[in-house]
Amino acid sequence: MEDIKDSTVKRFCTKNILITLGFSSILAVIALLAVGLTQNKPLPENVKYGIVLDAGSSHTNLYIYKWPAEKENDTGVVHQLKECQVKGPGISKYAQKTNEIDTYLAECMEMSTELIPASKQHETPVYLGATAGMRLLRMESEESADRVLAAVSRSLSNYPFDFQGAKIITGKEEGAYGWITINYLLGKFTQKQTWLRVISSDSRKQETFGALDLGGASTQITFVPLNNTLEAPENSLQFRLYGEDYTVYTHSFLCYGKDQALWQKLAKDIQASSGGTLRDPCFLPGYKKVVNVSELFGTPCTKSFKKKLPFDQFHIQGTGNYEQCRESILELFNSTYCPYSYCAFNAVFLPPLHGSFGAFSAFYFVMDFFKKMSEDSVSSQEKLTEILKSFCSKPWEEVKAAHPNVKEKYLNEYCFSGTYILALLVHGYNFTDNSWNKIDFMGKIGDSNAGWTLGYMLNLTNMIPAEQPLSPPLPHSTYISLMVIFSLILIAVAITGIFIYRKPSYFQKEAI
Repeated sequence: MEDIKDSTVKRFCTKNILITLGFSSILAVIALLAVGLTQNKPLPENVKYGIVLDAGSSHTNLYIYKWPAEKENDTGVVHQLKECQVKGPGISKYAQKTNEIDTYLAECMEMSTELIPASKQHETPVYLGATAGMRLLRMESEESADRVLAAVSRSLSNYPFDFQGAKIITGKEEGAYGWITINYLLGKFTQKQTWLRVISSDSRKQETFGALDLGGASTQITFVPLNNTLEAPENSLQFRLYGEDYTVYTHSFLCYGKDQALWQKLAKDIQASSGGTLRDPCFLPGYKKVVNVSELFGTPCTKSFKKKLPFDQFHIQGTGNYEQCRESILELFNSTYCPYSYCAFNAVFLPPLHGSFGAFSAFYFVMDFFKKMSEDSVSSQEKLTEILKSFCSKPWEEVKAAHPNVKEKYLNEYCFSGTYILALLVHGYNFTDNSWNKIDFMGKIGDSNAGWTLGYMLNLTNMIPAEQPLSPPLPHSTYISLMVIFSLILIAVAITGIFIYRKPSYFQKEAI
């Protein structure tokens, strides 16, 4: 009887040990899985957003940007998330109807509230930068310009974002921010880490692109000159981006955007006309238009041509002649005097051109039209001249029928716009046959528009404090320690279980 009792006790003890070991192994596995999954689950996206409104002379565009909260070399890695075109003209046209600005901005701002997460809206900065259209309005009436900006500020402050202000940016800022944009998008600021660079002490910056911007009221040229040769300090700007310092030449020619340049040409040419009719070679044959004299001289850009005319309106009749159009446009560029070793026009310092250039905004849109129309490249001055000669001589009705999807406002001005761009680049900025092929006409680079707004955001992010990266729940050392402990427990349990299974008698003796 005693032997049977002892055998029962031994089996009972062995069974309890195995149950305890099994339970311990299950707990160890659960602990390993719990710690591993918790520590390695995907972290929530830690991003920031920014909104910039580009209030140009003829229209306003809203851009939404997004970048990681953890910055690279003190500058956020920003990309364009969305573009919204505000319906209507530029904000300068609302000087006498500021009560309509709320409605004007509403659609694009409401879209922004739907796109940006509610939790991020209160920290999302909103900036409005007004360019040459508002610069001209301020020249006419500072009070009117202030009234427009105040109305814009009131409207934008009503949204759940961090409104930072509406301002008229300078021409230098517009040119420089455009330069930052295209070089950022072309990858000229960040260096790829390669084994060759690691073992080399050569850390020279990449060659940057110059920037050519053409709007309705102004045009900008910006680039890094060879040997940083700058004779006019007012044309110099410094930036620090991605750990590198840059000194650029930049100048903005107010009144030399394509719309204001056309007004200048008309104001100049109407002086020599008679009978209230202007036969204009920059418009296609058969094209007719009526222009109010008060509108023509209603911009500061035409003040120097203003004189009393015997009529309140005049008629434009297109004659379509490229050579005559070019000669008329060249009279807008005064190249007779240069107080520096090198000049552009109107006695403005321009160092020798250096490197490749990205031409965007109206440069791109006009050249893209001629590129599509000719089914050929505009990679040389000679080729573009041939295209313009052919296009300018075509009857207006024929051109209108061939391009039914192009807005008439743009279509009727393409002869002038193309001729003006060629004249500006060659006679204004001194591009030659050899340097022409270094111009890349660009609308978008990747998913982002070429323009000043992205550069503005990139520069702005230098002033936004970087956040600490989101980290896992446990410190790395604690995580490793727990994983090692639970793994050792599991291994010990497994070894003990195997030992009991193979030599149960050993534990039975110990249990007696």
